[in-house]
Amino acid sequence: MLVGTKVYFAAVLPQLMAKVYNLLLQGGPLMLPLLGLSVGTIACIVERGWFWFQLLREEDKIVHDVLGAARYDLQKAAKIAEQAQRLPIGRFLLAPLKLKQPTPETFRLAMEAAGDKEFVQMRKGDKLLETAVAVAPLLGLLGTVTGLITTFNNLNIGGGGAASTSITKSAAGIGEALLTTAMGMIVAIIALVFFRIFISWQSQQMDYFSSVGSELELIYRQIWYEPSLAEKIRPIKSHESGASGF
Repeated sequence: MLVGTKVYFAAVLPQLMAKVYNLLLQGGPLMLPLLGLSVGTIACIVERGWFWFQLLREEDKIVHDVLGAARYDLQKAAKIAEQAQRLPIGRFLLAPLKLKQPTPETFRLAMEAAGDKEFVQMRKGDKLLETAVAVAPLLGLLGTVTGLITTFNNLNIGGGGAASTSITKSAAGIGEALLTTAMGMIVAIIALVFFRIFISWQSQQMDYFSSVGSELELIYRQIWYEPSLAEKIRPIKSHESGASGF
C-alpha cells in the first residue's frame, strides 16, 4: 500500500506543480507575494495546530495528576509538572511548586508570572495571520486593478487581424484580475478562520489556567501553609502562657 501511495504521488505531483506554475503565470507578478503569504499562513496554521493539539489532548491528565499529588506530596507534584515541561500547563504548574516554602502571596505571584509568559507564547503566529487577513485581499484587489489596466491597454476596437490578438490579450488581463482576486480572498478567508479558532482557544486557556491556579493555591494554603504556620505559632503561645503563669 505504501509503494502504491508513493507511485501515485510521483505521478500526480508533477501535474500539480505544472498547474500551480500555470496559475502563477496567468495571475501575473502579484501571484508571487500571494503565494509567499499563503505558504507562510499554512506553515503557521500547521505549527499552531500541532501546538494546540498536543496541549488540549494532554493538559487535563497533567492537571489531574499534579493536583492529586499536591494534596499529599508537593515534591511529587513538582516532579510530575517537571516531566510536562514541553507544554505550557506543565511550566505553569511547576513555577510555584519549585519554590522553597513560599508564602501564599509569593506562590500566587509565581503562577501569575508564569501564566503571563505562557499566554504570550500562545499568541505566537497571531500577527502573521492578522497580516494575511489584512494584506491578502489588498493584494488581490491590486491584482484586479492591474489586470483591468492590462485589459484596457490591450483593447483594440476595430477590424483587421489585430482585433483577435487584442481580444486574446484582453482576456489574459481579465484572467489575471480574477485569479489574483480569488487567491487573495482564499488566503484571507483561511487565515481568518484559523485566527478566530486560535483566539477562542487562547481565551479558554486563560480561564482554565485561572481555575487550575486557584485550585492549586487553595490546596497549598489549606494543606501545607496554614497547618505549618499553626505549628509554628503553637510553641510561641505555650511559651507565653508558661511565662505569664510563672
